[in-house]
Amino acid sequence: MSVAKADDRSPSAALRTIEILSSCSKSTEAGDPHQSANSVSELVEFLDTISDAAASEPDNEDTKHNAFEVLTEIYGYLCSPSLDQTVIDMLAFELPTAVSKFAGVSDRCLEIANCVIDRFIAMCSPRDMLSILCEALSKTIKASACIAPLLSGLSKVILSIQRRHFEQVKEAVPIIVKVLKVVSWESDDEETEVESLFDRAVDIANSIHGVCTKLEGRSKEKLCALLGLYVLQSMALVSVSLNHKSSSCHRLVSQFSRFFPYCSLSYLGLITGSDVEKMTTIVIGEDEDHYMSCLTYVKHGASLSVIWGHISDEVAQAAEEDLTAVKDELRSNQMRRWQTVGMLKHIYSFVNLPWDLKKEAINLLLCITDGNISQKCDDEHTDLSSFMPNLFAALQAIKMVIIYAPDTVLRKLAFDAFKRVLADIPTSQRFDILKALITNTDSSSMIAILLDLVRGEMHMENRKRLSMRNDEVQQTENKECPKMLFWNATVLELVELVLRPPKGGPPSLTESSDAMQFSFYYLTTLCCLADFNGF
Repeated sequence: MSVAKADDRSPSAALRTIEILSSCSKSTEAGDPHQSANSVSELVEFLDTISDAAASEPDNEDTKHNAFEVLTEIYGYLCSPSLDQTVIDMLAFELPTAVSKFAGVSDRCLEIANCVIDRFIAMCSPRDMLSILCEALSKTIKASACIAPLLSGLSKVILSIQRRHFEQVKEAVPIIVKVLKVVSWESDDEETEVESLFDRAVDIANSIHGVCTKLEGRSKEKLCALLGLYVLQSMALVSVSLNHKSSSCHRLVSQFSRFFPYCSLSYLGLITGSDVEKMTTIVIGEDEDHYMSCLTYVKHGASLSVIWGHISDEVAQAAEEDLTAVKDELRSNQMRRWQTVGMLKHIYSFVNLPWDLKKEAINLLLCITDGNISQKCDDEHTDLSSFMPNLFAALQAIKMVIIYAPDTVLRKLAFDAFKRVLADIPTSQRFDILKALITNTDSSSMIAILLDLVRGEMHMENRKRLSMRNDEVQQTENKECPKMLFWNATVLELVELVLRPPKGGPPSLTESSDAMQFSFYYLTTLCCLADFNGF
């Protein structure tokens, strides 16, 4: 067995490693499983001591050297041709977690840690190693350097799986994306380290893609759908974790976007949510809804994928998409436009997402509601009322941007988008939406703005009614006047709701500005006139 010679600075660490490894071999040869387990536990405790010492003193060259020497001894031991497979299997269950902790000590330690894990992958069952590495990931501390060898190992193990590919990868994906989220969002790592982490996430996507190319039929369809969900979740995590203006972020987003054509994902299907629904159905079936709790940012990733294409032509080219054609389709199809608004609500309410990306999402919404948009649904049998809860939720999310956006420009853009979405809703349901928005708003300023929108609707209805009265030709052609949806008693009820809140207390507008108070006063006057004239 070839063993590295210990340096004068670290004889005890290297020699102690050799002693414990020798004990593992002897106890296994003697057929003593109890002693073997004790030796492995002793080795893990010793390795933790060495890695902790190196981590606590990052500038201490002696502790770094100790760590490197210990890892070198372990790798040399695993490479011995005479090593019993039983020993390798026994060590494989414990050492990946222990050696991954050395990865953040130095580049040399990272390299050796990768080699140790690669050695286990080469010598052990792929199915066992997939479980072992996933378990190691779930135990590892929140540092991107420490999980890097494990993610690299997983990308290699996935390619080695011989059967039940979908089932095994399906078990691994939730653990992978959970660790990616925790490390990229909650650690204090530098952006370059987080970038390296997502490079390994791309490698895993490449490995899943590689397995897909070897499969056929239903197995291939299911694994492709799982790959699509994994890519969308990763897209959302990248968008939050890295500076969206950096070249590294654009590079990673482009790399993930290249999987879209293979997974049969289109910008139109992503931004309307139909592709997400299709993939989810394929992957989870009927009885595994809990699985999607591990992929909570898939819809965010779907919307962000298109937003990135809106930001960068390079990203759209990587996805092989023509975003201009997608925008034209959304302008001409009200149902799909409403579906898009429903998907974009995930972006507007995404607390962790940078405001600049929310601004791009608002700009995209303004694009598809600009000009002469169609307000006709192609499917006459579609129940348009079924879209209202989603549209209401979207307006609520845009409302939050109007209230909390840090700059005036974004607040104005969001308000323009808000009014356009509202105008796209049929008049017959617009009042109910506005009423629900008012009753679900705590901000007195926002309530005043919404009341002003109600006043505007009343003003337009009144002008239309007066115009029809003065047009004698039109009066004779129409047997009955159109129903006045805003000039009725429900507006008075809305005023009373604001002046006398159901839960008691002062009116919601007591802290509003004079201008907003005037809007409310004017609306109240209109309501009184409506009541006086019997409208």
